[in-house]
Amino acid sequence: MVERNYLKDIQDIKSMMDKSSQFISLSGLSGILAGIYALVGAYIAKMLLASNRGYEVTLESDTFKWILTTAFSVLVLSLATAFIMTYFKAKKENEKIWNSTSKRMTVNFLIPLVTGGIFSLILLDRKYYELIGPATLIFYGLSCINASKYTLRDVRYLGITVVILGLLSAAVYGYTLEFWALGFGLCHIIYGSIMHFKYDRK
Repeated sequence: MVERNYLKDIQDIKSMMDKSSQFISLSGLSGILAGIYALVGAYIAKMLLASNRGYEVTLESDTFKWILTTAFSVLVLSLATAFIMTYFKAKKENEKIWNSTSKRMTVNFLIPLVTGGIFSLILLDRKYYELIGPATLIFYGLSCINASKYTLRDVRYLGITVVILGLLSAAVYGYTLEFWALGFGLCHIIYGSIMHFKYDRK
Protein backbone atom coordinates (compact mmCIF):
# COMPACT_ATOMS: atom_id res chain seq x y z
CA MET A 1 0.00 0.00 0.00
CA VAL A 2 2.83 2.39 0.91
CA GLU A 3 4.63 1.58 -2.35
CA ARG A 4 1.49 2.36 -4.33
CA ASN A 5 1.18 5.73 -2.59
CA TYR A 6 4.80 6.52 -3.48
CA LEU A 7 4.12 5.68 -7.12
CA LYS A 8 1.04 7.88 -7.13
CA ASP A 9 3.01 10.73 -5.52
CA ILE A 10 5.72 10.41 -8.18
CA GLN A 11 3.10 10.46 -10.95
CA ASP A 12 1.47 13.55 -9.43
CA ILE A 13 4.83 15.34 -9.17
CA LYS A 14 5.65 14.46 -12.79
CA SER A 15 2.25 15.74 -13.91
CA MET A 16 2.78 19.02 -12.03
CA MET A 17 6.23 19.46 -13.57
CA ASP A 18 4.86 18.84 -17.06
CA LYS A 19 2.11 21.41 -16.54
CA SER A 20 4.57 24.00 -15.23
CA SER A 21 6.89 23.57 -18.22
CA GLN A 22 4.26 23.26 -20.95
CA PHE A 23 1.50 25.54 -22.18
CA ILE A 24 -1.30 23.02 -22.74
CA SER A 25 -4.23 25.33 -23.49
CA LEU A 26 -3.72 25.45 -27.25
CA SER A 27 -7.04 24.79 -28.96
CA GLY A 28 -7.26 22.01 -31.53
CA LEU A 29 -10.38 23.60 -33.03
CA SER A 30 -8.45 26.80 -33.75
CA GLY A 31 -5.98 24.68 -35.76
CA ILE A 32 -8.85 23.17 -37.75
CA LEU A 33 -10.30 26.60 -38.49
CA ALA A 34 -6.87 27.96 -39.46
CA GLY A 35 -6.57 25.08 -41.94
CA ILE A 36 -9.98 25.88 -43.41
CA TYR A 37 -9.04 29.57 -43.74
CA ALA A 38 -5.82 28.56 -45.53
CA LEU A 39 -7.66 26.28 -47.98
CA VAL A 40 -10.15 29.04 -48.78
CA GLY A 41 -7.27 31.49 -49.22
CA ALA A 42 -5.42 29.07 -51.54
CA TYR A 43 -8.57 28.62 -53.62
CA ILE A 44 -9.04 32.40 -53.93
CA ALA A 45 -5.37 32.79 -54.93
CA LYS A 46 -5.78 30.06 -57.56
CA MET A 47 -8.84 31.82 -59.00
CA LEU A 48 -6.97 35.14 -59.06
CA LEU A 49 -4.05 33.57 -60.92
CA ALA A 50 -6.43 31.90 -63.38
CA SER A 51 -8.17 35.24 -64.05
CA ASN A 52 -4.77 36.76 -64.85
CA ARG A 53 -4.88 34.80 -68.16
CA GLY A 54 -1.23 33.85 -68.32
CA TYR A 55 0.19 37.33 -67.76
CA GLU A 56 3.17 37.64 -65.44
CA VAL A 57 2.25 38.59 -61.89
CA THR A 58 4.33 41.61 -60.84
CA LEU A 59 4.54 43.55 -57.58
CA GLU A 60 2.58 46.38 -59.17
CA SER A 61 -0.21 44.20 -60.57
CA ASP A 62 -3.70 44.11 -59.07
CA THR A 63 -3.53 40.31 -58.99
CA PHE A 64 -0.50 40.36 -56.68
CA LYS A 65 -2.12 42.95 -54.41
CA TRP A 66 -5.26 40.84 -54.08
CA ILE A 67 -3.22 37.69 -53.38
CA LEU A 68 -1.24 39.58 -50.72
CA THR A 69 -4.49 40.88 -49.19
CA THR A 70 -5.89 37.34 -49.14
CA ALA A 71 -2.76 35.93 -47.45
CA PHE A 72 -2.79 38.72 -44.86
CA SER A 73 -6.49 38.14 -44.16
CA VAL A 74 -5.85 34.40 -43.63
CA LEU A 75 -3.03 35.23 -41.20
CA VAL A 76 -5.10 37.74 -39.19
CA LEU A 77 -8.12 35.41 -39.03
CA SER A 78 -5.94 32.47 -37.95
CA LEU A 79 -4.16 34.44 -35.22
CA ALA A 80 -7.39 35.99 -33.93
CA THR A 81 -9.15 32.60 -33.85
CA ALA A 82 -6.19 30.94 -32.10
CA PHE A 83 -6.04 33.67 -29.44
CA ILE A 84 -9.79 33.74 -28.75
CA MET A 85 -10.23 29.95 -28.55
CA THR A 86 -7.05 29.45 -26.52
CA TYR A 87 -8.14 32.20 -24.14
CA PHE A 88 -11.48 30.53 -23.46
CA LYS A 89 -9.86 27.09 -23.10
CA ALA A 90 -7.30 28.46 -20.64
CA LYS A 91 -10.06 30.22 -18.68
CA LYS A 92 -12.06 26.97 -18.54
CA GLU A 93 -9.02 25.10 -17.20
CA ASN A 94 -8.14 27.90 -14.74
CA GLU A 95 -4.81 28.51 -16.47
CA LYS A 96 -3.31 31.92 -17.19
CA ILE A 97 -2.96 32.49 -20.92
CA TRP A 98 0.02 34.83 -20.44
CA ASN A 99 2.46 33.17 -18.04
CA SER A 100 6.20 32.45 -18.13
CA THR A 101 5.70 29.26 -20.18
CA SER A 102 3.45 30.86 -22.81
CA LYS A 103 5.92 33.76 -23.06
CA ARG A 104 8.80 31.36 -23.77
CA MET A 105 6.65 29.49 -26.27
CA THR A 106 5.72 32.73 -28.08
CA VAL A 107 9.32 33.99 -28.23
CA ASN A 108 10.62 30.64 -29.53
CA PHE A 109 7.82 30.57 -32.11
CA LEU A 110 8.41 34.14 -33.31
CA ILE A 111 12.20 33.95 -33.79
CA PRO A 112 12.11 31.59 -36.85
CA LEU A 113 8.80 33.10 -38.02
CA VAL A 114 10.06 36.70 -38.14
CA THR A 115 13.32 35.50 -39.72
CA GLY A 116 11.31 33.68 -42.39
CA GLY A 117 9.16 36.75 -43.00
CA ILE A 118 12.22 38.94 -43.57
CA PHE A 119 13.80 36.28 -45.78
CA SER A 120 10.57 36.06 -47.82
CA LEU A 121 10.60 39.84 -48.32
CA ILE A 122 14.19 39.58 -49.60
CA LEU A 123 13.11 36.83 -52.02
CA LEU A 124 10.23 39.05 -53.11
CA ASP A 125 12.57 41.99 -53.72
CA ARG A 126 14.96 39.77 -55.72
CA LYS A 127 11.99 38.37 -57.71
CA TYR A 128 12.52 34.77 -56.61
CA TYR A 129 8.76 34.35 -56.48
CA GLU A 130 8.80 30.55 -56.78
CA LEU A 131 10.77 30.23 -53.51
CA ILE A 132 8.51 32.40 -51.34
CA GLY A 133 5.93 29.65 -50.79
CA PRO A 134 8.53 27.02 -49.81
CA ALA A 135 10.30 29.53 -47.53
CA THR A 136 7.11 30.36 -45.64
CA LEU A 137 6.41 26.65 -45.14
CA ILE A 138 9.92 25.82 -43.98
CA PHE A 139 10.23 28.71 -41.52
CA TYR A 140 6.72 28.15 -40.16
CA GLY A 141 7.57 24.49 -39.62
CA LEU A 142 10.77 25.48 -37.82
CA SER A 143 8.73 27.87 -35.66
CA CYS A 144 6.43 25.02 -34.61
CA ILE A 145 9.39 22.74 -33.85
CA ASN A 146 11.11 25.47 -31.82
CA ALA A 147 7.96 26.30 -29.83
CA SER A 148 7.02 22.65 -29.22
CA LYS A 149 9.46 22.48 -26.29
CA TYR A 150 6.96 24.55 -24.31
CA THR A 151 3.66 23.11 -25.50
CA LEU A 152 2.00 19.93 -26.78
CA ARG A 153 4.31 17.43 -28.49
CA ASP A 154 1.94 17.18 -31.47
CA VAL A 155 3.05 20.69 -32.51
CA ARG A 156 6.55 19.28 -33.13
CA TYR A 157 5.20 16.66 -35.53
CA LEU A 158 3.15 19.33 -37.30
CA GLY A 159 6.33 21.39 -37.72
CA ILE A 160 8.34 18.46 -39.09
CA THR A 161 5.59 17.65 -41.60
CA VAL A 162 5.37 21.27 -42.80
CA VAL A 163 9.17 21.54 -43.17
CA ILE A 164 9.19 18.39 -45.34
CA LEU A 165 6.40 19.82 -47.50
CA GLY A 166 8.34 23.08 -47.83
CA LEU A 167 11.44 21.24 -49.03
CA LEU A 168 9.38 19.21 -51.51
CA SER A 169 7.76 22.42 -52.73
CA ALA A 170 11.21 23.92 -53.37
CA ALA A 171 12.29 20.80 -55.25
CA VAL A 172 9.15 20.32 -57.36
CA TYR A 173 8.60 23.32 -59.63
CA GLY A 174 5.12 24.58 -60.48
CA TYR A 175 3.13 23.27 -57.52
CA THR A 176 3.86 25.92 -54.88
CA LEU A 177 0.22 26.78 -54.23
CA GLU A 178 -0.75 23.11 -53.88
CA PHE A 179 2.04 22.44 -51.35
CA TRP A 180 1.12 25.65 -49.53
CA ALA A 181 -2.50 24.44 -49.27
CA LEU A 182 -1.30 21.06 -48.00
CA GLY A 183 1.02 22.57 -45.37
CA PHE A 184 -1.09 25.42 -44.03
CA GLY A 185 -4.47 23.92 -44.86
CA LEU A 186 -4.69 20.14 -44.69
CA CYS A 187 -1.94 19.66 -42.07
CA HIS A 188 -3.59 22.13 -39.72
CA ILE A 189 -6.92 20.38 -40.11
CA ILE A 190 -5.40 16.93 -39.47
CA TYR A 191 -3.23 17.92 -36.51
CA GLY A 192 -5.94 20.21 -35.12
CA SER A 193 -8.38 17.29 -35.19
CA ILE A 194 -5.86 15.02 -33.45
CA MET A 195 -5.24 17.62 -30.73
CA HIS A 196 -8.97 18.25 -30.31
CA PHE A 197 -9.82 14.57 -29.77
CA LYS A 198 -6.72 13.91 -27.61
CA TYR A 199 -6.89 16.93 -25.31
CA ASP A 200 -9.90 19.23 -25.82
CA ARG A 201 -12.59 16.60 -25.33
CA LYS A 202 -11.17 15.37 -22.02
